[in-house]
Amino acid sequence: MSEHFSIKHTLVPFISLFTSAGTLVCCALPTLMVSLGMGAALAGMMTDFPQLVWLSQHKLGVFGTAAVMITFAGLMIYKARNLPCPADPKQAKACKRLRVISLWIYGFSVLAFATGFFFAFIAPYVLEK
Repeated sequence: MSEHFSIKHTLVPFISLFTSAGTLVCCALPTLMVSLGMGAALAGMMTDFPQLVWLSQHKLGVFGTAAVMITFAGLMIYKARNLPCPADPKQAKACKRLRVISLWIYGFSVLAFATGFFFAFIAPYVLEK
């Protein structure tokens, strides 16, 4: 029996999006706020959400988890690219739509991860000069 493209092939990209959003919250958002002269707003946000400090202190773990999830999502999407869709035209259309949605979510996840990675690990050295 052949496996069909299913909701699990969309769920994994959503999870990768969630983990890559953590990289933005941990590193890109604080850098952006300070760059725009919103340091006081950032301090207030850190007071209201002390978990942001924890995310920043554990950025290697945050980025490692996000990288694993993004890699896993990419493998799932790659594996599912040639899986057959159901024969029913309505279900086949939904199947194809889910594949496109999964690719968009995955692409946004990669972009979010890359942005967070830049601000966490590259920008401090570039902006230092």
